Amino acid sequence: MATTGEFSGAVLIAKNGRPLFSRAYGLADRERRIPNTLDTRFRIGSMNKMFTAVAILQLVEAGKIELSAALGQYLNDYPNKDVASKVTIRQLLTHTGGTGDIFGPDFDAHRNQLRTHSDYIELYGKRGLEFEPGSRWAYSNYGMVLLGAVIERVTGQSYYDYVQEHVYEPAGMTRTGSLPEDQAVLDRSIGYTRPPGTTRWVRNTNTLPYRGTSAGGGYSTVTDLARFADALMSHKLLRPDSTEQLITGKVEALGREMYAYGFEDRRDVDGHGSVGHGGGAPGMNGDLRIYPKCGYVVAALANIDPPAAQSATAWVCAYVLAPPC
Repeated sequence: MATTGEFSGAVLIAKNGRPLFSRAYGLADRERRIPNTLDTRFRIGSMNKMFTAVAILQLVEAGKIELSAALGQYLNDYPNKDVASKVTIRQLLTHTGGTGDIFGPDFDAHRNQLRTHSDYIELYGKRGLEFEPGSRWAYSNYGMVLLGAVIERVTGQSYYDYVQEHVYEPAGMTRTGSLPEDQAVLDRSIGYTRPPGTTRWVRNTNTLPYRGTSAGGGYSTVTDLARFADALMSHKLLRPDSTEQLITGKVEALGREMYAYGFEDRRDVDGHGSVGHGGGAPGMNGDLRIYPKCGYVVAALANIDPPAAQSATAWVCAYVLAPPC
């Protein structure tokens, strides 16, 4: 894949916390010919949803959040009272709240002005529900933004400070974050995308948000993602019962997959298969697959268009891992 230009990034395979394979491919900066390395920070798209869901379950364990509670119990000044009174925290975690997405003309027009979770609520908070909460599944980045706002309200910290202190640091994730795009970040790769109908790679700069949110848009490394997986499955982040609740599918989504709390559950009835989450946008793609039954972890990050990383993890899982897994 790398030799044909279909992959530029890094891949890591581990088992029971021990790396078995790790390698980087391609260029982090094509103009300056800087290669990708295992220390390269790649934008991870929606993979931040896993960190947000862990944070919510931590606060559930601490008695600060109830999954069955309505959004308005925590955001009592939320503009649309129908949304605030009907949508629960559990429904936001499972994309069944009917809260809609953030991407589209409004986002494009305000991309650089959307700097905090409150900014997103100011822009989208007056709109109504797309469907009755709990009636079906529909991917909602805005729902995950709302969870970030809830975390901020109940902890008194910024979302970024909370996940740094309670997710990244306990997991040993030293190269993961969400600093704004206008701040220099050591070893953060440049994303490259191919505009429709062309074969030319261009920077994805004009598509990026000002800053990542609780819904996605941060950056990480494959090593940090493997550390996150190990910390999660060894219960350094959540109790065993909360971890199982986090990763176990709740609602049908995306064909064969079930969606849990910020995690996709691809396991069969015998527990074989993976849990995790992917992420993708122009010039970025990532995927983390955790195999609870056999202890494998596969992480891939790319600084080119989807499905570069997800194709890599799918290939590894199909042809490298020892079945049944």
